[in-house]
Amino acid sequence: MYLKITSLVICLFSISLSSAQTTVKDQQTQNPISYANISFGNGNGMFADDEGLFIFTKKLYPDVDSLYVSALGYKPLTLSASNLTDVIHLETDVDELNEVVIRTKLDRKFKEETLKPYLDDDYYHCWLPTIESEIAVFFPNENEQDKQIVTVHFPITLESKDWEKRKKANAEKQSFSTLFKAKFYANDKGFPGKELVYETIVFRATEKGGDVYNLDVSEYDIMMPENGFFVSLQVLGYTDDNGKLLPNKKYKEIKTGNEIVKIPTNFRPLLPFTDEIPESRTYIKRVFVNDNKWSRFEKGSDVQSGLLKSNLNNYGIGITFNVFKDE
Repeated sequence: MYLKITSLVICLFSISLSSAQTTVKDQQTQNPISYANISFGNGNGMFADDEGLFIFTKKLYPDVDSLYVSALGYKPLTLSASNLTDVIHLETDVDELNEVVIRTKLDRKFKEETLKPYLDDDYYHCWLPTIESEIAVFFPNENEQDKQIVTVHFPITLESKDWEKRKKANAEKQSFSTLFKAKFYANDKGFPGKELVYETIVFRATEKGGDVYNLDVSEYDIMMPENGFFVSLQVLGYTDDNGKLLPNKKYKEIKTGNEIVKIPTNFRPLLPFTDEIPESRTYIKRVFVNDNKWSRFEKGSDVQSGLLKSNLNNYGIGITFNVFKDE
């Protein structure tokens, strides 16, 4: 009897979710748009999965009246939550596509150079990732030689299952399977500007990969701009064992007086910050706020973080790049 009731509940829950599913598609090709941004206009939101699918109901989000849907290469769309349909179509933004950098492969001799990532396993030195925030790190171009970015080294902190053993290297680590999105930006007067890569770059990190994730981007032929570039990291949520994005609980609801405040959920892995880089090269923004702006992660800015009080002002991403010899 218990099994039958459980099966019925699961079935009804699945039906409820399926009726709330919406897919974001390309208006012309009818292909799904992977990992589109779904903003609620109040600083909160979610992402579609690799098939352009997301789940939204007024029961899940009773305080949301409208949705703002956007994706690279498409015109953003605002629609009423009460008129949400099974399929949302986005129109291609021709002007944005024309601004994408044309990349070419260089058939010349080169030497490989690496800027190592900054690793740290101290819980108190870490940024706690949420889906509402994106972190970008600036890399200057030190000379006029042509350079191709081939690997990005993202440092992560692994947490011990046993808090008392957290400082021991052989301690068993807490498990996670988390999907991230990586982006590359041009340098626009010292801040992240236009995206340098049109394709969506995502990767899944687990505790089995160690304390750094090495993302191979050689296939994208990303050439380092003369005035440097930014690389960013954005958590999309937890996944199943096959890397499929799950409908994660994005926020914790805390009642304060007569109001309910939504607090973004933190996702593993934690991201270690460092005080070994003298200048401020790290920038953050809230991704679901319309017309969102980047802020430099430093004291005196509008960023509030306990890391800055400890002079931990940078996320220590590393990169490997090919330096081509002059013709």
